[in-house]
Amino acid sequence: MIPLITTIWQTESWQRQMQQMIRDPGQLFSRLNLDLSARPGLAEALEQFPLRVTEAFVAKMQAGDWNDPLLLQVLPQAQETNLHAGFVDDPLAELEANPVPGLIHKYHGRVLLITTSACAIHCRYCFRRNFPYNENNPSQKDWQQALDYIAAHPEIHEVILSGGDPLAASDDYLDRLISRIADIPHVETLRIHTRLPLVLPARITAELLTVLSKHRLTTVMVIHCNHPNELDQASIDALNALNDAKIQLLNQTVLLRGINDNAETLIKLSHRLFASRVLPYYLHLLDKVRGASHFDVAEAQAQTLMRDVLASLPGYLVPRLVREDPKASSKRPLALL
Repeated sequence: MIPLITTIWQTESWQRQMQQMIRDPGQLFSRLNLDLSARPGLAEALEQFPLRVTEAFVAKMQAGDWNDPLLLQVLPQAQETNLHAGFVDDPLAELEANPVPGLIHKYHGRVLLITTSACAIHCRYCFRRNFPYNENNPSQKDWQQALDYIAAHPEIHEVILSGGDPLAASDDYLDRLISRIADIPHVETLRIHTRLPLVLPARITAELLTVLSKHRLTTVMVIHCNHPNELDQASIDALNALNDAKIQLLNQTVLLRGINDNAETLIKLSHRLFASRVLPYYLHLLDKVRGASHFDVAEAQAQTLMRDVLASLPGYLVPRLVREDPKASSKRPLALL
């Protein structure tokens, strides 16, 4: 990895780090001592999905290595512009389960709120890379329609904050929204899906921990860690702080070709997560979004791979291998070959 020395970005607030994230491929390649001319044809890929990555995440990458597993997650590729059968803009058919702006209701008992379109990193495989955020990004005053929907459905016991990344929103915004959710009596659980403890660990402040722990709801946080190299000391400290605030931590991983599609990496990831007090939860097959076909791992290969993982780990460290089908009533667990 790049040597851990104190740099200007490490002394900045999380808000400044968000503002100063890397958006230019030339800047990214310069940080990693890579030759931009070696990767022509990026302009069209960047038009479809811009580059976004924090200095904190880049600091975990190996300089000079085009195949670094963290770099590959954010690296624009010319092949993203190729069309492949079955890879579409809305692979989970979320727009068909979008009854009011900002709310997605696919599964019984829980709904998802698109809390913000902002994110500290643009993962090139993101299934919402083509999502119409402008139509699903309510302001504070506009959340009432979504909250009325939840209040009118007493079977909803869990509200999921997603995005973008919900922790990219301000403490005040989150505090107000969570308080309004907690005012709905039949909601019992708040679930937050986020990458920020890994890509912007400075976001886990004492003030945020207060916001996330002061309400009556049971709080679950699902982090999204794909590779053990993402768990440096700063991220581990952030996860420990969340645990100390009595927030239940789970992890979901996307199986990605060339990044984590081998048993050794997945086994090491589960061990490092558990040492960081995070329980492995899901291993997702890739959602087939347009522009991400080069990350796809065949289902049969994934099943064989998980058999090797299962043989090496105790059951509580084995994530469930799943695929999300757009019309199904739940994620589909995949049997091992």
